[in-house]
Amino acid sequence: MTQSRTQRARSRSALPGAWAEQRAWRLLHQRGWRLLSSRWRCRWGELDLVVAKPGRLLVVEVKGRRRCGADGWGVAALGVVKRRRLARALNCWLAEHPEQAQHPLEVVCALVPLPPTGGAVRWLRLESLAAAQGDD
Repeated sequence: MTQSRTQRARSRSALPGAWAEQRAWRLLHQRGWRLLSSRWRCRWGELDLVVAKPGRLLVVEVKGRRRCGADGWGVAALGVVKRRRLARALNCWLAEHPEQAQHPLEVVCALVPLPPTGGAVRWLRLESLAAAQGDD
């Protein structure tokens, strides 16, 4: 069976994101984090990485960028709508993993420069997602 043009385009566009997630995961693994979920999806959104250390839980939104834009590496992509999706997906993930709900939780964004740009991964702590949930 052959892929449609749309499927091939989606496949190619997913490669940089997958590469960025792998790079972020390697750095976290080197720092002693254990992977709980990767590219976890529910109807409300997706969590790129969920990792843990004893007594700590970290949710990582990964953004791969080819160049630094006016907004400083794509931080604008983490607007209110995206934060709402993250919060809802996180609540769904915690409902499926209630044993993890007792641990202190932090949500960060890994801003990963894609080749050929290169450079260090930047970690941006996201403030409480509760404020992003709001009412629809």
